[in-house]
Parts: sequence; structure tokens; C-alpha cells
Amino acid sequence: MNLTLFLASMCFVLAPQPASKLNVELSFSKTVTSEPFSGRVFVIATKTASNGQPPGPGWFNPYPFFAQDVAKWAPDAPLKFTPQFGLWDNFGKDKVYLQAILDRDLGGMFFHGSPGNAYSKPVLYDPAEPTKLVIDQVIPERKFVETERVKYVEIDSKLLGTFHKKPMKLRAGVVLPKSFATDTKKKYPTIYEIPGFSGNHFAALNGEARTDVAGVEMLYVVLDPNCRLGHHVFADSDNNGPYGKALVEELIPHIEAKFRGLGAPHARFVTGHSSGGWSSLWLQVTYPDFFGGTWSTAPDPVDFRDFQKVDIYAVKQNLFFDDKGESRPLARAKEKVLLRYKPFSDMEVVMGRGGQLFSFEAVFSPKGKDGKPLPLWNRDTGAIDPIVAAAWTRYDIRMILEDNWKTLGPKLAGKLHVYMGTEDTFYLEGATMLLQQSQKKLGSDAVIELFPGRHHGNLIDAALRKRISNEMAERYRKPQR
Repeated sequence: MNLTLFLASMCFVLAPQPASKLNVELSFSKTVTSEPFSGRVFVIATKTASNGQPPGPGWFNPYPFFAQDVAKWAPDAPLKFTPQFGLWDNFGKDKVYLQAILDRDLGGMFFHGSPGNAYSKPVLYDPAEPTKLVIDQVIPERKFVETERVKYVEIDSKLLGTFHKKPMKLRAGVVLPKSFATDTKKKYPTIYEIPGFSGNHFAALNGEARTDVAGVEMLYVVLDPNCRLGHHVFADSDNNGPYGKALVEELIPHIEAKFRGLGAPHARFVTGHSSGGWSSLWLQVTYPDFFGGTWSTAPDPVDFRDFQKVDIYAVKQNLFFDDKGESRPLARAKEKVLLRYKPFSDMEVVMGRGGQLFSFEAVFSPKGKDGKPLPLWNRDTGAIDPIVAAAWTRYDIRMILEDNWKTLGPKLAGKLHVYMGTEDTFYLEGATMLLQQSQKKLGSDAVIELFPGRHHGNLIDAALRKRISNEMAERYRKPQR
């Protein structure tokens, strides 16, 4: 999860209604693609006209948006938009602007923001006559502008390319220590940070201060965790491919060779927040001899007996409704529920891919016969499939640690640090508490700490950041076993 999405659009209160009321005609220009298009096309409504590409639907009270799957739609040919999926608001109450988006599905995770996707200019909607939207604007690739100390890394991944049967890239932003240019023989320990959901390697552009780690100069590397199905969390999966293996066998050796990393486990640390927090913990547990320590903050569920308040292993479990038949909350601010599972799942059905819940399935679920991740829950009823839930145990970090503690315990001594707020915005504290209890029973020295009153957005403050820096530096300075 990523709290930056918390501030997303708050324009409408949504209720599902037939989308057939829309009176919209679409076309796309040959400048977008000269080939007939097969895929999903969207129409999104906003109260104000955007100055460029349309905004995403957002997580909390999303803009109304609709989708239609088309086949062999020719350039410049008019298409009566008849959406099969949609979230509807009464357009009669307010004037709205419509924009259309063509999802070419070229590898980006978001239909509304992926490079190569195309969109129309906004047009004021008038239900009395057809609103014609011409898709003729293309979303450009964002350029990583290097500085003296911040460098861009991109490599071809043979492992991912073999899995997907097409060229695949791995990316990172690397921040160099101040002494890098003058002390040309010095080698450095390295911090690898994985951003949360929707974050990427561009965060390195603001990371120059992160190379001074309590008096120890370190390389600071921000990894790109995005893929077409969401956040791949650097876990090998049936759907996303071997991202963990590609990281440790391809990208990290390349970075450490190019930028004079020490290239030793005791000098290699991993950290992250939210989905990046889960990623960092997963990498340390999965590659215990490769990394020298993890500092995971507000990780996504680390124990699936409390998957944001849902025990997915329980008999006849339902994602949408609890045992009393009440709708389950998914996000909160103190005592106020901000989001519930059912409308969030409905929104992701319209999106088709790239949503947070769907992203979990893309990592944790086996691949179905249709080539898509097997769904954990029924999108209409919320019923959880116990067979798919059982398959998710491969990624249940608490269970993996318990089942393999005889081997993992000695390798992870002094390496596990997990920090969480007791009032996490997305109810993630429950799973962390279960992990804490489990590690205590195992006699682990893992530092798993919950901060009273903290939530997803304010867990990391200056004091905690300083503490983590001190702990990393101390871990590096300790004589290695």
C-alpha cells in the first residue's frame, strides 16, 4: 500500500448504476497506432477539465469511470461506447468533463498513466447529444535526468526475458556518496530500497542525503518494483516471473560492479515501506545469505491469518463481509472507515489490472488456464476460494519462518527489523503482531516493534529514520561471523 494515493480524488460518492446512459462516441487517430486495436478502452469523468492526461481513478471516492473491451477497432473509425464495466455517479447533478483512454498494455501498471497509452482531450459532457472523444494524445516516457551524484541504471534481464518471451528491463536509481568522485578506489556498502505501491526508482532523485548513514558512506539504490500487473515485490511468481532471482543474480551484481559496491552480504542492506516493506522482508528471508539486514516499515500482510483483518485460511471465509454479514473495512483514519473491500474490488474490476488487491493475486496466486492469476475471491460475492488460499502459503512470511526456522534462524540472527504503527491506515498491524508473537516463541532476536498511535503515513519520522540509520551503521561495523 502507498499513502500517497490517500489524497486521491474526492469528487463523487459512487453507486453502481447502469452505464448505458452514457452518450459517447469514440475514435482514435492513426498517430496513436496505425493498426486495429484490441483491448480495453476507458472513459473517465472529472469535475474540472485536466490540462493533459486524465488523472487516475484514485482509491478514496474515485472519479466515475467506465471500460469497454473491443476487438480489431480500426483507426479513425467511430465507436459507440457501450461500457461493460463501470462506476457511475448521477451526472445530472454536476457538469463533468469526459476523457477517453486507450490501454495499449505495453508493460506499464496503470491504464491512465503508462507510457505509450493514448488519451483524448477533455470534453464537457452533454447527455442530450453524442459527446465525441478523439484519442490522439500519447503518454510520453518519463525521462530520468541524471545529476553528478544520481545515476540511472537499466539492464536487460535474461531471466525475465526468457519467462515472458520478450525483452524485459530492470531499473534503478543510484545515489553516489560524496567521496565517490574523489576517492576512486574506495568501495561502499549499499542500501537497496523498494518503494511502496505506485512508487519507483525516480525517488532516488531526492536521495542525496541518504548516503550518509550515521557516519558511514553508503551507496543508496532505489529499485523499480512496478510491472504490468502491479507491484511485483521482487518475489518470484507464476504470473510476474522471477523478479527476486533477477534482482540478486542480474541487477545487484551489475550495480555493485559499476559503482564500486563492496559486494559482500555484510555490506548489503534492504529496506522499504508498505509494499516495499513486505518486499524487503521477503528478500531477506528468501535470500538470508545474500543480504546483511532488513529494515521493513509498515509491511503489507506478513501473516495471511490477518490479511488486513481477513483470515484467508478460515473455513467459508468472505473478503467482503465478516461473520456477522457486515461489510469489511479496508482503510481508516482513526475511528472513521475510509474504504471498504467491496467497492475497492469493484473499482479494480473496471481497471482490469494494476490495482493493489489484484497485484497481490498476481504475486501470490498460481496462473490459471486463461493465463491470468487465479482469483482468491469471487468478484461478485466475495467468497474466498480455499484452494487458492492454500496456494498463497508459499508467500506467508510468518509460516515460512516457522516451517524453516531450524535452517533460517541462525542465518537471520541480527538481521530482522520490522516497524509498524498500532493504528495503521490499512489495518496492517494485526499481521505484524502475529509475526511478533511467532518470532518470540521461536526465540528469535528479531526486532519487531509497534509504535502506539502511529499510522501508515506518519510512522516514519525523523527519529525513526535516524534510528534505522544508526542500526544499519552498527550492523555494518560489527565484526562479521
